[in-house]
Amino acid sequence: MSGHAVDDDAPTTARGRAKAERRDAILAAAARLFARHGFDGVSLDDLGAAVGVRGPAVYRHFPSKQAVLLALLAGTSERLLDGGRDVVDRTPDPVDALRALVRFHADFALTEPDVIRVQDRDLAALAAPDQEAVRVVQRRYVEAWVDVLARLAPTADRPELRLRAQATFGLLNSTPHSARGLSSARTRTLLEGMALAALGHPSG
Repeated sequence: MSGHAVDDDAPTTARGRAKAERRDAILAAAARLFARHGFDGVSLDDLGAAVGVRGPAVYRHFPSKQAVLLALLAGTSERLLDGGRDVVDRTPDPVDALRALVRFHADFALTEPDVIRVQDRDLAALAAPDQEAVRVVQRRYVEAWVDVLARLAPTADRPELRLRAQATFGLLNSTPHSARGLSSARTRTLLEGMALAALGHPSG
């Protein structure tokens, strides 16, 4: 009896895993295609073709193209928030925590430039409540940085620290698009050094 139950569960688990993998593949294709052609320049048929299915099959995972965009941007923002909080929780010293946050965000900027392009250009394609939902998560991520900066400069105004954090995001997010002729390692070193300097805590 117990063996029969395990056999019944196995296909369900496999189907669930396959569905999750297909969903992830659609989101990866969406990041690539939206970054290249813009949200309005990509159809559900395009997304389906990119992952080897007919366009209507995308509806098994997302009810609309806007839902794909929301999942992409909200999911990225939530990963950044969760990752940033995890960095802070694991790094009690504020100087080390700030350096770890910079490394964490630099890694995101260097590995997911397509998502950054989509965020910059196509967030406005979402309905207003969905835009705000994404921004709420992004603001929480900013505040995770501000909390660390406030520990390093307890007398500083939070709006000033917030400006430093947001300006640092702009630096990290934009530079990978224009980096030419540099190795990934050198680009990372330069980015992290400039970010720490912008935050008022140069690494040198």
